[in-house]
Amino acid sequence: MAKPQEKVPFRTRLKQIGMVFSFTAKRDRWFIPLAAAAVLLPLALTVVAVVFWGWLWLPIGILLALLGLLIVLNLRSNTAMMNAAEGQPGAAATIMENMRGDWRVTPAVSSTTQMDMVHLVIGRPGIILLAEGNPQRIRGLLGQEKRRLAKVIGTAPLHDYVIGQGENEIPIRKLRMTLMRLPRNLSGKEVNALDKRLKALSARPQMPKGAIPKNMRPPKGAFRQTRGR
Repeated sequence: MAKPQEKVPFRTRLKQIGMVFSFTAKRDRWFIPLAAAAVLLPLALTVVAVVFWGWLWLPIGILLALLGLLIVLNLRSNTAMMNAAEGQPGAAATIMENMRGDWRVTPAVSSTTQMDMVHLVIGRPGIILLAEGNPQRIRGLLGQEKRRLAKVIGTAPLHDYVIGQGENEIPIRKLRMTLMRLPRNLSGKEVNALDKRLKALSARPQMPKGAIPKNMRPPKGAFRQTRGR
């Protein structure tokens, strides 16, 4: 089951908002003008309302200004984050880990030394494989991972996507919306059961390749048949 979210202290929340504000302002030249407009416009209307209808409108106007600022911050920070993530290894897994909802993410279940990787995601739509890297190499990684998962997923739907700008690829900025539009094929219990099966599959010990180390070799003659006297 998904872990319950811990309550974040108010000071920590303010610090996080400040970090997001700074991050967005550095990477989005339209953020400051839009944020200023979102604050000043409600405040200007509030001044007019206070003059004609009294001070009761002052707290309402302040709340509207704060709401407008948060809306602009949320929209522009998402855009800035997507622009910064473009072309970064592991960006797809990071985005999935920060998405709302019950998404079980295992980054780089399959990878190469050239930073090609396939991420495994389990959610209500089923199994999702996200591939990042060289299009030629990651096709092979996807095929291997599909064959491995076919042993245990049963009838659960399996979706696979290649992150990129080419044909039949998904840009990183469209990943969140693409996955949110997938049909919810599994219940919460089915997601939990599928997660357990896949964890058991990954936990199976495999024989190491190459020569067996000396400290793991059986003593000489251990497997010789004992002759009768």
